[in-house]
Amino acid sequence: MPWLGVDVGTSSTKAVVYSDAGRPLGSGRAATPWYTGPHGVEVDPMALRESAFAAIAEALRAAGEPVGGVGIASMGETGVLVDGHGAPLAPAIAWHDGRDGAEAERLVRDVDPASFTRRTGKPPTNQYALTKHRWLTAHVPASRAAVRRFNVAEWVARGLGADEVTERSLASRTGWLDLASAAFDPELLAWSGAAASLMPPLVGAGQPVGTATHPLLADAVVTIAGHDHQAAAVGTGVAGAGDLLDSHGSAEAVLRTVTAGLAAEQVEALAAAGITTDLGVQVGNWSLLGGTQGGLVLRHTLDELGVAWADLAELDAAALAADPGAAANGAGARWRAVIEAETGAAAERIATMARIVGPHHRLVVTGGWCASAAVLAAKRRLFGPLVVADVAEAGTLGAATLAARAAGALGPADILA
Repeated sequence: MPWLGVDVGTSSTKAVVYSDAGRPLGSGRAATPWYTGPHGVEVDPMALRESAFAAIAEALRAAGEPVGGVGIASMGETGVLVDGHGAPLAPAIAWHDGRDGAEAERLVRDVDPASFTRRTGKPPTNQYALTKHRWLTAHVPASRAAVRRFNVAEWVARGLGADEVTERSLASRTGWLDLASAAFDPELLAWSGAAASLMPPLVGAGQPVGTATHPLLADAVVTIAGHDHQAAAVGTGVAGAGDLLDSHGSAEAVLRTVTAGLAAEQVEALAAAGITTDLGVQVGNWSLLGGTQGGLVLRHTLDELGVAWADLAELDAAALAADPGAAANGAGARWRAVIEAETGAAAERIATMARIVGPHHRLVVTGGWCASAAVLAAKRRLFGPLVVADVAEAGTLGAATLAARAAGALGPADILA
């Protein structure tokens, strides 16, 4: 029986149909329809849902056969507010939009920063949903009538006929969730102007949340596959305690899975180093996430050097031949210097995690930049022993795996392979 994995990301929605053996049978992609409004970057929730449906339809047409289930992963922080009829009341603000800077400053004044971090696993910044929600209630009056809030994956799933739910790892990215109790924090909800009733029931990733009624997927089991980085960890088989995933695409995400229940001091120390703590897609685990802009910096450097992706192997060869101690003169030496700096930043995240929670057991790297021989050489030198995952779209494979688990076709630790 085929399974569909969907990853609604910052740049695009990817949808892939997989066989029971994890072989891609058909894929689709649609750009995320952000636009820049008078206040910043946002998206029409209906347009976002329709773009996801377009990617799903393309994947199903390419596969040419029905699927037994669909798992949907997504970016975090961005949310959709709806009325009693399920209609959106406001644009969905991009997770990286900074319009809520004043709200973040107010959060630090109103809520003890150390207490906030120990409860949520986050530094008190404007990346998370609680400050964006406070901004919406102050600037978009219609949003005050909302009766439900959905994270992106839940919003898309709801359009397919799924139940109203909030998945745990996505809930962790809101800034409202208390890690220790795995429940929404009343004080933080009230601070942002959100009622507890706004939040649908919490569920785990891979838990069935209904049967699709949409014509594209009639009768398929639906599940939320969680935060996209954690879904990618499932897709590469490194979602267990002690596992570490380095996912290197447009950004570079270092994702470490640990047994739930870190001490508050550990959570605070991680946040101080720019590493957030979330509930894991697997109950009993927590997930540590440290990100860099490494992929974007590498892409920008290629553009500055005037090197096309097709010519990357030649530039890599020049970088590997360059003297690491010499000045960064010439394209190869400069490329090597940038790679070393960006890989070093990711290595610092890995070392910080190890210092605070102990060493990892295994490290898997994935993502488009693994195609660069010079990047991989730097990772091997600075990270230590690693395995390169042979997975084209780890997020969609993880989402499809969780769909198969939700339908009972796989056990709780099995993957499509």
